[in-house]
Amino acid sequence: MPEVIFPGPEGRLEGRYHPQKEKDAPIAIVLHPHPQFGGTMNNKVVYNLHYAFYNMGFTVLRFNFRGVGRSQGEYDQGIGELSDAASALDYLQSMNNNSKHCWVAGFSFGAWIGMQLLMRRPEITGFISVSPPANMYDFSFLAPCPASGLIINGTADRVAPPADTVGLVNKLHEQKGITITHQELEGSGHFFEEPHMDTMIGNVQTYVKRRLTETTR
Repeated sequence: MPEVIFPGPEGRLEGRYHPQKEKDAPIAIVLHPHPQFGGTMNNKVVYNLHYAFYNMGFTVLRFNFRGVGRSQGEYDQGIGELSDAASALDYLQSMNNNSKHCWVAGFSFGAWIGMQLLMRRPEITGFISVSPPANMYDFSFLAPCPASGLIINGTADRVAPPADTVGLVNKLHEQKGITITHQELEGSGHFFEEPHMDTMIGNVQTYVKRRLTETTR
């Protein structure tokens, strides 16, 4: 397991980095759920997303936000965590400056951070938001949302109710020039317990592969 330590805004950040042999392979970062509710880069959804991207030919980085695992600093209400994500992307790009595609994937709290990173970094070409907590966090900063992506959630999600996710998707659908794809997994909860995990990961891979063959943003 290739462990990496890279500089973040509040000290060292701990990550797992899987490069491809191809120098121009697409890159992706994967963001974990809420640090104060046990979220780490080894969360099952995050781990599976990481390998899903790797198996599609991406060079992938997942990491622990500040104060989690061996990452220095302490929880910062999402503000510092967004800076951590930006540092992680800087680190990933510094080692892969020939990449033509850059993706961000996030689960729950990580989906919220990922969408904010999307607004800051025009080089991001696609995103995956898994179980975005639209009931807990304000997503109105996505105006306009700069890239197309996939939002995926379960119909039995009690942490981030599906109705709030639908509201978020409907707002994004009004925007021009991008396509937001929304998929709901029947019967799945917030954490995609089996057998929903395999379905969710399969859907993500189908979506990303299709996007990689298209030239549109």
